[in-house]
Amino acid sequence: MADAVEDPQLPAELAIESLPAVLAIDGGNSKTDVALVAADGTLLAALRGPGASQEYYGIDGAVRRLGELANEAAAQAGLADAVARRGGLIARHISSCLAGADLPEEEEQLTEALNGQGWSLSTAVVNDTFAVLRAGLSPVPGERAWGVAVTCGAGINCVGVAPDGQVTRFLSMGPLSGDWGGGLDLGQEVMWHSMRAEDGRDPDTALRQAVAAHFGLPTVRDVVIAEHQGRLGRDDFRKLTTVLFAVAAAGDRVARDLLERQAEEICLMALTAIRRLGLTGAGTPVILGGGVLTARNPLLTEAIERRLAAAAPDVVPRVVDVPPVTGAALLGLDFLEAGPDAERRLRASTRLANA
Repeated sequence: MADAVEDPQLPAELAIESLPAVLAIDGGNSKTDVALVAADGTLLAALRGPGASQEYYGIDGAVRRLGELANEAAAQAGLADAVARRGGLIARHISSCLAGADLPEEEEQLTEALNGQGWSLSTAVVNDTFAVLRAGLSPVPGERAWGVAVTCGAGINCVGVAPDGQVTRFLSMGPLSGDWGGGLDLGQEVMWHSMRAEDGRDPDTALRQAVAAHFGLPTVRDVVIAEHQGRLGRDDFRKLTTVLFAVAAAGDRVARDLLERQAEEICLMALTAIRRLGLTGAGTPVILGGGVLTARNPLLTEAIERRLAAAAPDVVPRVVDVPPVTGAALLGLDFLEAGPDAERRLRASTRLANA
């Protein structure tokens, strides 16, 4: 993880205590969540906006989008005038967890870019999977939050942090870096099996009828043509996970095999991270996040738990129960040494907001 960058320039007339403590950002490819949090963990503002990934918009474009959301959060908290008087200063610390920040050098570049905007006194950017890890952990006061997190949303990623601070991570750049899983890959597999079932190359599967019905088209062939003609895009196919879950629940073998394959990939990442960190037998928490996992599909969840129990009975898997932006905010509160009471207050408010 990149170290936080602190800006030494502080206007003499500025009372630090009057600033919100943390501007937390969970930036994904399709959406971005922003939260403004006080030093005692009070949630001052929370909102969701469009994606702001530097992979799609470049660093300048991503920073511009994040700035719009940050100022909107300040306005929601009733702080727009105060921010204007401070010359744009919004919070003491920015804790930003961004999809697409896959390399430490990318985290450092984004940290420098955000720090240069003058929105905070200090800034830290890490990959969004670190937000999932922190969201799923409540460390004992004085101890480091440690464990392994697997995010399975649009794509798949995994990070691990040992009690001594050692970090392990994966490139998670898709097939070229050995990755498979998440809504995009599952959607492609659903289409692949459905098309081959329809044209006779493979045995039939109930996915075929379900896919056509999902898009309101007569056949899977029509769905493929709609994509070819630009009437459907990748986000449309990412949403096929709901179709997959429903068809698997009805007993379709092809659908169930896809969920088993996804469970296998999730467990491989988690167990590899545990092995790399030398945490075998340490009762490592394995935090599961991302839309595919927080949907809590019984078949997928059971398959993951079964595999982890067989390979590492001491592992403690859990699905996050607060949004990842909470993890970003907690990382910020950790940086400011806010303490466990602030964490409890923040978790209570974000659970309520997420209900």
